[in-house]
Amino acid sequence: MASEARIVVQDLGDGIACLTLNRAPVNALNPDFLQEFADHLDDLAKDGTVKAVVVNSASKVFSAGLDLKEAQGFDLTAQQAIVRGLNVSFTKLFAFPKPTIAAISGAAIAGGLFFVLASDYRVCVPRAQFGLAEVRVGADFPVGPLEIARASLGPNDLRRLMLGGQPVGAGAALAAGIVDAVVETADLKDAALKAALDYARIPPKTFAAVKMQIRAGTIAVIEAAMASGANAPADGWFNEETKGAMAAMIG
Repeated sequence: MASEARIVVQDLGDGIACLTLNRAPVNALNPDFLQEFADHLDDLAKDGTVKAVVVNSASKVFSAGLDLKEAQGFDLTAQQAIVRGLNVSFTKLFAFPKPTIAAISGAAIAGGLFFVLASDYRVCVPRAQFGLAEVRVGADFPVGPLEIARASLGPNDLRRLMLGGQPVGAGAALAAGIVDAVVETADLKDAALKAALDYARIPPKTFAAVKMQIRAGTIAVIEAAMASGANAPADGWFNEETKGAMAAMIG
């Protein structure tokens, strides 16, 4: 029997495509999952019938971030692979030339938050939480997520989330501009589709040009770092604290 797709691609009609994160149970990130997401973005960018893209989750958790159980066994090659995956996939989403709508069904934590921060419009449900827990699992930030966070968060929110490592709820995220709307769980799909249809009405070449005007500086910093070796750090991603902190986090 074929394994279930980790990312499900759907045509919602009227030029709206949907990428559903479907790596049960919590859409934890590993190199293959990130590469698959990046490949789908490439396909949708080239598809002239697609006018906007919704990113959602098949579970009550949007994405819990790095797969900590798997990551504890990462050797140098695997550490470099996950760094590359984080840099490439989220930079592709940040630079995607068409409107992207994040429909957030629950927690978006650590690496999982970058599906949100790299999207153009973000709508969540009341139970959603948002956090950057990397500091608590002994990991710093690869250049792609780091620069996207700098570009997307206010200085105090950046400080609180990145140095404290504790999540905030939907109300605080709305106040901080991390999300644009909070809706009841039953209304999430319709709210995301409505936003996607609205964005899809914007002249596409103009939208892509304005988005690049806003984000070109950040993208250039990331691309320059990747070209200089940031995708394959010689000493890997982890330090002597990381695996112990990961083990403590998951119990």
